[in-house]
Amino acid sequence: VQLQASGGGLVQSGGSLRLSCAASGGTFSTYGVGWFRQAPGKERQFIAGIAWSGRVASTVDSVKGRFTVSRDNAKNTVYLQMNNLKPEDTAVYYCAAARGYYSKSYSVNDMDYWGRGTQLTVSS
Repeated sequence: VQLQASGGGLVQSGGSLRLSCAASGGTFSTYGVGWFRQAPGKERQFIAGIAWSGRVASTVDSVKGRFTVSRDNAKNTVYLQMNNLKPEDTAVYYCAAARGYYSKSYSVNDMDYWGRGTQLTVSS
């Protein structure tokens, strides 16, 4: 499975943006997907995950109520809708897939495939 994250950019504090993670080359509907982010000088952190069916999803406390993860398996795409963005959300965002496995708190080591990151910068 190849993953491509897109949709990052520069946005003002309080703004919104939607990231997309497009998959190709595999049966994407059997994969759990996680969104991670990595700020400069920090470790890559899990922020949101969604099960293969799309019926079960999770977000970490720091983004709960602001970020929503969803997926459209017909389009082989997972989305991360980000609202009320804050400067501390600035990071490179990555999507990753775990074969046949969902966790409400993925670790980096859980993931089988990674996409290239997309940069999000939130200005104050």
